[in-house]
Amino acid sequence: MNGPLSRLFMLLLLITSEQFAFANTDTLIVGIYHNPPFVIATDEDTYEGLSIELWENIAESSNIHFEYRQYSDFIGILKQLEYREIDLTINPMDVNDTRVEKFDMTQPFFITSIGVAIPFMNRSTLSVFVRNIFSLAFLEIILLLILVIFIFGFLLWLVERGHNKFQFRPGFLGLFDGLWWSAVTMTTVGYGDKAPKSNLGKAIAIIWMFTAVIIISSFTAGIASTLTISGLQTDIQTAEDIRLVDRASVVGATSSEFYLIQEEIPIHQTFASPIPALRTLAKKENDVLLHDRTVLQYYINRLSLAEKVKLLPITLKEHYQSFMLPKGHSSFDVINVGLMKEMQKNGWEELQRKYNVVWR
Repeated sequence: MNGPLSRLFMLLLLITSEQFAFANTDTLIVGIYHNPPFVIATDEDTYEGLSIELWENIAESSNIHFEYRQYSDFIGILKQLEYREIDLTINPMDVNDTRVEKFDMTQPFFITSIGVAIPFMNRSTLSVFVRNIFSLAFLEIILLLILVIFIFGFLLWLVERGHNKFQFRPGFLGLFDGLWWSAVTMTTVGYGDKAPKSNLGKAIAIIWMFTAVIIISSFTAGIASTLTISGLQTDIQTAEDIRLVDRASVVGATSSEFYLIQEEIPIHQTFASPIPALRTLAKKENDVLLHDRTVLQYYINRLSLAEKVKLLPITLKEHYQSFMLPKGHSSFDVINVGLMKEMQKNGWEELQRKYNVVWR
């Protein structure tokens, strides 16, 4: 009896020791990457931010042991979650059907949208008008218009100078007669002081009349676009408005880039992070920047770009953001419940105000 009881006691002691050892080493690996204002890597090799403080409050109240493991971007974190090399990420991850199928996603703790930033136009309406009047684009339109008038005026002068010498004189003065007729016909002024008499001349006149209607409409639209492009930039409300802008930029591998691709809007320039994207926008080297609205607002304030970059008060596409864990993770329920409890506390609103972000 003593032998079997002794072996059973030793077995129970061994199991208890193993469980105790497991409890002491059961530390969650939390994958993070620098993503202000949610995760901010400081110079002292520590971390702060909205997600950091929210998570540490959850871990403290739920008695969760953890350690951070930093990555360069969210792509590396997604791979580590898929391979189960880390237990969760507290960086805000957009909730979509693909991720829900592959990962466990907690209750959303933040709602954001795609923000639209443009260079700040601090010039008066008169200065913008004068600048565009003397711009290269406006000059090109005027020169093209003069060229078309010259071509039809020259053709009619060649035909009419032998049949109508009084109205289309020979030599240089006659060439001016042709240009005068072409300009008057195009603008539909119709003075009647010069008119073709030959059949070929009349045919050219008919062609020019119908062509001029199309050309003058196109040129008028082009001139109006050149003079008012600055106004259009401050009236962006939909994807259709962004199509009017020549140089749209984004941060690569983000919901903003996917949005422009989905809307089939050409991307002029792609950046690795918001900082160079905003600085390029401030120099007016791009016309518009699309990125996460909360992140844009944070960096505009942090980089003191409020006088050079304007964040428009529009929402292009809202998306929910959550913590993310591998599928079927044993700690999911504890973390999810802890997250919901923290969001119900008064301190959650204070934490958002601390980092100058709001629940949208």
